[in-house]
This record gives sequence, C-alpha cells and structure tokens, in this order.
Amino acid sequence: MGNPWKCEDCGKGFTFPSRLETHRRSHTGERPFICSQCEKGFRTSSNLRTHQRVHSEVTPFICSECGKGFTTSPGLRKHQQVHTGEKPFTCSMCLKAFGCQYNLQRHQQVHTGERAFTCSVCGKRFVDSSSLLAHLRVHTGERPFTCSDCGKGFTQLSSLQRHQQVHSGERPFTCTVCGKGFGDPSSLVRHWRVHTGEKPFTCSLCGKGFIQLSNLQKHQRVHTGERPFICSVCGKGFTNSSNLLTHHCSSDVPSLPWTVSVSSR
Repeated sequence: MGNPWKCEDCGKGFTFPSRLETHRRSHTGERPFICSQCEKGFRTSSNLRTHQRVHSEVTPFICSECGKGFTTSPGLRKHQQVHTGEKPFTCSMCLKAFGCQYNLQRHQQVHTGERAFTCSVCGKRFVDSSSLLAHLRVHTGERPFTCSDCGKGFTQLSSLQRHQQVHSGERPFTCTVCGKGFGDPSSLVRHWRVHTGEKPFTCSLCGKGFIQLSNLQKHQRVHTGERPFICSVCGKGFTNSSNLLTHHCSSDVPSLPWTVSVSSR
C-alpha cells in the first residue's frame, strides 16, 4: 500500500490523511491545541496533554544524578546531557554543538536569518510561535506564571522556575571542575567557559570575544556610541544600567536624583 498521502511541501508520504494533516503543521507553524492555563500552542493533542503536566507538577521521570523531575522521558534525556556534557548535534556552518536537534534547528536560523513569526504590535520577528507568544506578554503585561511563595508573576514558566530557586536555595547543576553549583543548566554552561576559555560571541568590528551575548552587546556600544540609559534629571546617557545607577547628578536634588529611562533604538 505504501504511503499514498503526500506532503505538497516536502514530498514526505503518510499512511493516513490525519498524519499528513499533523505533519503539515510543521510547515505552516499552526498550533491549534492551546493550553487553557498559559495559552501555549501545540501541534497535537498528545503534546498538549504532556505539557499540562507542567501545571499539575506531575514529574514522573527522575534524574538519577541530581533528583530533578521531568514531565517527559525526552526531557529527562535532554537534561542528563548537562551531567554528561554530551552534545551530539553539530551545526554544519559554524560547528557549534547542541544537546538536542530542536536547539540546533533554532540556532541554524541565526545563519539563515529566518524569522517567520511577526509581532503585530511592534513588528519584531521571531523564529517560532512560542517565542512570539511569550513576547506578546511584554505588550499585554500578562504574567500567567506566579510564585506560590512571594506572589511575583512571570511571563514564562522557565523564568518562574529560576526564580523559585531563590526561595529553595536549590543549585542542582554542579561544575565538575570547581564544584560550584547553579540553579539552571544554561548558567552552568556559561560558567564552564571560565575554565575552557571559550568566548563564542565575537565582535565583528574588533574581533574581541565574550563569554556571554549580553557582554558582547554592551561592548558594541563602544563602537556605536549608543548610550540608551538616560538620567531623567540631567539627560546624561550611559552605555549600561549599572553606570546609570552609580551616577550622581550634579543637580541639587535630594535623595536619588534619577529614574531609569531606556531610550528606544
């Protein structure tokens, strides 16, 4: 019988039309199954059901190294690469390695420049619909993820999870070189670069390398002259917020003489 139902975009065949319909969403970006709690969209109902464990706090898949729980088996396998350091997926253009294929695919859009999802409010473009949805909360002010300890709200679940470690003091991700603990794997990866000397973010103007993208972005203002952090009293501009915070305005104004006012690019 073969696979009589063919995708018009890529030619892949399927045994049932329902599977073709699900597959086509990978081309269109359609995510018709919406979580009622956070409004995140999914291509299939099964993916939605798996996601809903995040809200119910059901984490049946436990890491044997650090005891952290996960809602799915692939999530656990991806996490275990933090302990093993395994990164089997490599970008063919820059040779950067990733722990999972999804992260590689997102990274490759840096080279292609593809950003198919556009914010209708400000025009900013994103590589996927979930990133666009999270961004829209900047405009709406919505913070659906709330800390049960202090009531602080967050636009993304990952931000809430990082924040909760402030209360718990949990630092399950440990550097194998110096033993320093971190609250999330991305912080551990950034820290590793202190030991390896890796500086993957390079200034295109002077060639200087940086451990973090944010440090590169701050450095580039040396070349552009951009000073987006403005003192509201005297109008003096600064390249970063810390310099603004330590700035003492000469005006005779009691207490703190400024507010943070970031100019738009």
